[in-house]
Parts: sequence; structure tokens; C-alpha cells
Amino acid sequence: MPQLPQFPESYWTASADIPAFPKLTTDMSVDVVIVGAGITGITAGYLLSKEGINVLLLEAGRVLHGTTGHTTAKITAQHDIIYDELIHHFGEDKARMYYEANRDALQFIKKTVQTEKINCELVDEDAYIYALTEQSAAKLDKERKAYEKLGVPGELRDHIDLPLDIISALVMTEQARFHPIPYLTALIDRILHAGSQIFEHTTAMRVEEGETPVVVTEEGQRITCRHVISASHFPFLDWKGFYFARLHAERSYILGVRIGEKYSGGMYLSADEPKRSIRLAQDEDEPLILVGGEGHKAGQSACTIKHYEALQAFAETTFDVKEIAYRWSTQDLVTLDKVPYVGRITAGTANILVATGYRKWGMTNSTAAAHVLKNIVLGINDPYMQLFDPSRFHADPDIKTLVSENMNVAKQLITGKFEMVYRSPESLDVNEGAVVRVNGKRAGAYRDSDGILHVVDTTCTHMGCETNWNDGDQTWDCPCHGSRFSYKGEVIEGPAKEPLNRLET
Repeated sequence: MPQLPQFPESYWTASADIPAFPKLTTDMSVDVVIVGAGITGITAGYLLSKEGINVLLLEAGRVLHGTTGHTTAKITAQHDIIYDELIHHFGEDKARMYYEANRDALQFIKKTVQTEKINCELVDEDAYIYALTEQSAAKLDKERKAYEKLGVPGELRDHIDLPLDIISALVMTEQARFHPIPYLTALIDRILHAGSQIFEHTTAMRVEEGETPVVVTEEGQRITCRHVISASHFPFLDWKGFYFARLHAERSYILGVRIGEKYSGGMYLSADEPKRSIRLAQDEDEPLILVGGEGHKAGQSACTIKHYEALQAFAETTFDVKEIAYRWSTQDLVTLDKVPYVGRITAGTANILVATGYRKWGMTNSTAAAHVLKNIVLGINDPYMQLFDPSRFHADPDIKTLVSENMNVAKQLITGKFEMVYRSPESLDVNEGAVVRVNGKRAGAYRDSDGILHVVDTTCTHMGCETNWNDGDQTWDCPCHGSRFSYKGEVIEGPAKEPLNRLET
């Protein structure tokens, strides 16, 4: 039986030559500061640089090693079963706009690959949602009717080219998949050639507002500009606009699986729970496919390694598995109404912009967001600006979701504070982590492969929730707003900016 790799590693980041960039060490003055060098930030930087705008991109960690480097890289407007829901919540016009924005993003990526001559293994693929139960098949039928109302090309089929006993499948043709890293590194090259700059290991901490905002970094550098774009995964200015209360983080898991049979093509997503996503990554004698799913709210799973094991079991019952080559997890933000927030960070703030909340569909949503951001900076009216406006509010489902999400945050905060902890750091085996008791207080400990003990205060530095141990990825994860920390306490993912406090035992 193939064994899971000991540590998670993304196929994309492991198989690509990602450029390195310096750390910012001086004050600067530019036209636009973009915080976050993922697909949104890089695409927006590319678009603005082409217009002669002097752009500076800041990345808190390594460029392309975050959410973008851990995507499954499907380029599609088929975002699970969403269009019937969008029609009921927003009406046909806005539901159609959501489809058209993502369709336009797909076409932009295809055109850019062609015109810029980017070798990123872009391949046209059909996208499918398949149903294994009558209940899910009924949902697919409603979604097909939504497609018809909106003019979305698609049809129901009674079979797919996978060894699964399905009832029906809804197909959206002429979608695509690609290797995101070569695509984005090519855009980075164009950004640099246009005279713009990129800095990594540089954390933006705050913005001094005004006609010419000033971005202040963790080490005190000051960058004066005309516009600030928060394109980081979680908005680094989450207090402005209360984004911490309007977003929740979900984790999902992916295996890179080498199989012994030919893969017949297509990108597949189950309509039933638990979710299963399947698509080809590499077509060789033993193809590499990506098998994903097992989503849950970040920091709220008692045993994360079980999610990898569940995906492995599914892969082994569906395919001739030769090797589990990679495993990794990724984190996505979900808005109150499932439509991204893209635009002015608050209604009264004209020159600070935000883009977030792509709900696991970042390839097209982030590309659409980059175009909206570019047009706002240039003062051009954008047809999708109203759809994505972060200041929008709809009584249904926003109020219900807002109350539900913040009740969940309160529950997690209280649960963590009153949890009874009995283990001591000394009881941990090698490569084991757990919540422990140190000097009578809750703490977190991990014993590495050399037997060295790493002990941290588990209190998240964002808003004080207690982090939980993620045994699958060996991280400390916050169940309230999705911040993640290494076993040494270093920030891996925001909104937290400060590391966990190290403790001596």
C-alpha cells in the first residue's frame, strides 16, 4: 500500500523554479503598492505595469509559496453548485454577471498564455460536477435549469469517464487547467521589465491614510503611494471594514497520485459530501492526478491526517495507485454571500482597495478581481464593480451567515480558554505535537525529529483565540479566523502578523 509522504509538499512549488526577491530595506515612493504577490497581486501588477503605472509588490513570505502555489489550478467558471443559489439570492442579472466575470477571466488567461508565449502546460478540459445520490442529482437538475436561464453552456449526462457509479453529471465544456507557477513567473518577468519592483519577506503592518497613503512595514520602512491594494489572502487591514467578521477560512486537502492506467481527461467534482475533486496534473507513462477534498473550517478538525488518509482510500478504490507522490493542504476564504469582496475597502475610502474571499475558485475569481482593481486605479468604469463591491449587503443570506459565523467564533474562543489540558511537554514522542500544560497554563509543544522540544503559547496573536495542533501539516491553526503558525510559532498565514510567543520549559 503506498504510504503518504512524511511532510506536505505542493506539486507546483516542488516542480518549479520560483524566483527569489530581496527584502525591502529603504523608504520608497511609487504609484501603487500591492500587498500580496499571489495571482491577484501579480495579475494586477502586470495589468497596471502595462499601463505605465509604477507598481511595488510586497509579499510577507516567499512569492508563490502561499495559497496560489497550493491550488489545484483549475481554470473554470463552474464553481460547484452555485448558479441556482446566486439566482435566488441576487437575481438573474447578477448571477449572470458572476458567470461572465469568470468566463472573461478564463479567456484572458488563455489569451495571455498565447500572446506572451508562456509554456505553462495549458490544456482545454471539460469540467464536471457528478452526483452519486438522487438528492444530489436533483440539485444538479436545478443547476442545469439555472444554466439555461443565464445562458451558461452546459448539459446533463448520465455517464463520465471515471470508474464511479454516478446518477448524473453536469458538464461545462471548454474550461482549462494549467501549471500556475510558470504562468505567474512569466507575468512577474513582464512586471520587472516594465520597471516595477517586488519584495518578499516584507510584512505590511498598517496604512497611514490620506490623499497619498503610506504603507508601513514591520521593520518601519515607509512606502508613499497613490493607491494601496490589499491582495493578500486575508486582508492585512482586516479591522477596516471588519473583514475578520465577514470571512471564514476553510481548509482542504490534496494528494498527488501516480496511477498505472491512462487518465481519460476531464476535471471532476462531486456534488455529494465529502467532496472529491479529480483531475490530471501530468500525463506520462504513469500519470499524476490530483485528488482533493475533505474540506472543513480551519483549525476545527481534531485529526487532520485522517483527511489525507480518506483521500488515499478513495484514490485506491478508484484507480490503480502506484505512488502517493505529494500531499498538501490549502486554505480558502469564504464571504458571507459566497461572492468575493473586490473594490474599495470601505465605501468612504477611495484609494485603499481589497480583493479576497474566492471560495476555492481563485484562478478565475482572482483574475477577474485584478481587472476590477486595475480599472478602479485608472478611473475606468468596470461592469463587475457593483457585483463584487465589498460594501454590498444583502439581508439574505448575509445576516444569517454573519450571526452564524460570529457565534462560531465565540464558541471557539470560549472552548479554547476553558479546555482541560493534562499532557506535559515531556510526554511527547518524536514528530508529535499536542496541546500541553506548562506552569499550569495551556501551551503547545512539538518534538522534532532530532528530539528537540519546541513550546509556544497557543494564544493566537490576532484576536486571542486558542490555536489547535494540525498533525497533518505540523502547524498551529486558529479556529476563529484561520491564522496558521509553524511549530516554532512563526506566522505561516494571516490575518495574524505577530508570531506565537515562545516558551521555556
